[in-house]
Amino acid sequence: MKGERGGRVAGVVLAAGFSSRMGQNKLLLPLGGSSVLRHAVGTAAAAGLDPILVVLGHESERAQAELAGLSFTPVLNPEFARGINTSLSAGISAVPDDDAAAVVMLADMPLVNVEMVRTLIARHRSSGAPLVLSVYDGVLAPPTLYGRALFPELRTLDGDGCGKRVMKRHRDAASEVDWPASALTDLDVPADVERVRALLEGS
Repeated sequence: MKGERGGRVAGVVLAAGFSSRMGQNKLLLPLGGSSVLRHAVGTAAAAGLDPILVVLGHESERAQAELAGLSFTPVLNPEFARGINTSLSAGISAVPDDDAAAVVMLADMPLVNVEMVRTLIARHRSSGAPLVLSVYDGVLAPPTLYGRALFPELRTLDGDGCGKRVMKRHRDAASEVDWPASALTDLDVPADVERVRALLEGS
């Protein structure tokens, strides 16, 4: 299976969760002169993803207000409490028909940068691989590029871990990009935010 090498690549930013371990909405916390959510959408925009689909659920109105002035399309997921795969399905379902692929990002991975996203797109276009995976010292994690050929599977996801099952099913046809393990950072508890703030301010 080969993907379409040309055409636009959409961005799907998953930002619907409860942030239950943080004790407050982590996506609205200040980070690097912005907020966690605005930082993620800004990264997607700077990488050239078009359109940028932001999947929202918990406190969706506050999240949309936080993104005022940015070019993005909100995708409301009323099923977000059922798990992240409902947000992945909703985001992929909203990708326009003329986009050849989509890069799926998690809003709470602030060390994913523009270069990383652009590298995934370049690898897809040079190889034609329908799936481009980010690998952090052996661990698969976003951002992940899915070619349009995989969209039907992603739209029908149900149950925890289904996104990973799609990766495993097509891994033989995938292209993989290695990143340092230190870039695999998500924000779950307040200490995570303080550590990432220190890293970004020191860079």
